[in-house]
Amino acid sequence: METKDYLNYIVHEIHRTIVATVDDEGLPVTAAIDMMDCDDVSLYFLTAKGKGFYDRLKKRGFLAFTAMKGEDTMSSIAVSIRGKVRELGYDRIPELFEKNPYMHQIYPTEESMKALTVFQIFEGNGEWFDLSKKPIERASFTFGGSEKKTEGYYITDSCIGCGNCVSVCPQNCIRKDQVPFRIELDHCLHCGNCMNACPVGAVVRR
Repeated sequence: METKDYLNYIVHEIHRTIVATVDDEGLPVTAAIDMMDCDDVSLYFLTAKGKGFYDRLKKRGFLAFTAMKGEDTMSSIAVSIRGKVRELGYDRIPELFEKNPYMHQIYPTEESMKALTVFQIFEGNGEWFDLSKKPIERASFTFGGSEKKTEGYYITDSCIGCGNCVSVCPQNCIRKDQVPFRIELDHCLHCGNCMNACPVGAVVRR
């Protein structure tokens, strides 16, 4: 999947997200926010200018959110994003209401709609995590020019091929066809078992 596919999935397949911002005391605050629209490189949502959420967005210019879809844990897909936001104003409100007609039930008149403003998540990093597959599927993506930072566990040249890491991997995603062994990062849970089991410290977290 490409970045645009992940963003499209968030808007059209999940839609409702739990967003975290930071208050004046440096503490996290969460809110349920619908992602209203997307293009190939950004997401759009709206909020009322009278809300604390609006104030936190303006002060910090940053948010993080997770969106999940699935009937239970083992059928779920989660997409998480951390990114920069900017206010676009009122101009796109009528368009977003047309694409999300349920909003008319919340703000039924043009006068009440004037309380709203649109924000764009224009740069960020994301992660896709699919527990419905065996082994699990993990992928990262960026948009808006954000630098891609690959996280996870890696096996260095210090590996002696003892197999301790393989025996404790819950997803069987460590390949031992050659030394040093190799972790398939697309299927890794990031549990850390391999690092803890390695007798020579060959597994590192980056």
